[in-house]
Amino acid sequence: MSRRRRGPRIPSEPVSLEIESLSHEGRGVARNEGKTAFVDGALPGERVLARYLEVRRRHDGLRALEVEASPSPQRVEPPCPHAGLCGGCSLQHMDPDAQIRFKADTLREQFTHFGGIEPLEWAEPLTGQTLGYRRKARLGVRYVTKRDEVLVGFREKRNNFITAIDACVVLDPRVGQRIEALKELIHGLSVYNRIAQIEVACGDDDVALVLRHLDPLSEADREALVAFAQQHDIQIYLQPKGPDTVHRLWPESGPERLHYRLPDSDLEMVFHPMDFTQVNADINQRMIKQAMDWLAPEPDSRVLDLFCGLGNFSLPIARHAREVVGVEGDEALVVRARENAEHNRLANARFLATDLQADFTTEPWAREGFDRILIDPPRSGAQEVVETLASAGAERIVYVSCNPATLARDAGILVSKGYRLVRAGVMDMFPHTAHVESMALFERESS
Repeated sequence: MSRRRRGPRIPSEPVSLEIESLSHEGRGVARNEGKTAFVDGALPGERVLARYLEVRRRHDGLRALEVEASPSPQRVEPPCPHAGLCGGCSLQHMDPDAQIRFKADTLREQFTHFGGIEPLEWAEPLTGQTLGYRRKARLGVRYVTKRDEVLVGFREKRNNFITAIDACVVLDPRVGQRIEALKELIHGLSVYNRIAQIEVACGDDDVALVLRHLDPLSEADREALVAFAQQHDIQIYLQPKGPDTVHRLWPESGPERLHYRLPDSDLEMVFHPMDFTQVNADINQRMIKQAMDWLAPEPDSRVLDLFCGLGNFSLPIARHAREVVGVEGDEALVVRARENAEHNRLANARFLATDLQADFTTEPWAREGFDRILIDPPRSGAQEVVETLASAGAERIVYVSCNPATLARDAGILVSKGYRLVRAGVMDMFPHTAHVESMALFERESS
């Protein structure tokens, strides 16, 4: 019989560490007995007492227990008492202004490291409210037998346990201040130990919760959920199996849609609670305005919007351009984008489904001429897109990124193909986390 290999023993005694810098994940970096140590909750210049969480061959993971000496001037009291444990945030112990400087430095370092380039101009960071901003989230649910308690929240840092919280200060208050009520609701269901997660989706005027339940609900369960929805003015959806089984329990009638409004216009975007939307409504508004300013579409412009989603950028652009063609790999989002164009009576926006991570050069739209291109790819970036379309001759390209490393890589490709990196800057889409959202403007070099 083979024996299971055990991992290295995790030391039980805490250690004292000098923090030298921050990693791109927002963890303090130190050296300990010749190895790199990544320390949650630590800031550069501090000496901290830290407890081991994991031991690996090349690095260790720890959590700061206390600051022993030289507390950083960037350190603040976290607004949430669970910030040290909850995995929903990683930087609440850091002043918000310092957080955005850290994110700007991360973007600058990635441009230097991957592309060896720097923009002609650094744009001012886009910032907004740092609490109550999060409109999309997936909350874990777990029943703890020993305590006869239901937990609802984000997972703890570095493990799969659900953090025991009674409120969340970064979630939209319509949900974040109702965590305790949600726990009581689920504890009263017959399937209290068979609810796996809750998807949160918030629009401007409505909130939807999607409950993933592993066993069928009783009639009493349904009645309890409806009563909760009525009491708190929340839409309730159920998901008994895969994503295609999601259906609304309450209200009983009306379209299964939420909505949000776009900046400086009467545009209104509709979406299903399971659709991808930006988590931060305030920054989304500012981001769209900045993208419009940088792209500068004119009345005769033809604009290509790649990874267009449900039309978040496409429809504002269509108000100022001759035509917009939006391309997206998720067919359900293409359907939603068309729905939004019709909802807003915009006939000059076309939406097409194409896998942009594969060869799309034979697609008819790829051979059309565009003088402006907007790209908003996933974390993996848009390497295939920029290599293919850099020769299409667009005057301007605005690249919206959720991963500075792949933005820097793709920026290097664009520069090598005749574009200048004119402007770049960060956007604080996820305050109190190390997530870096950014935008870059490229202009074709004149021949």
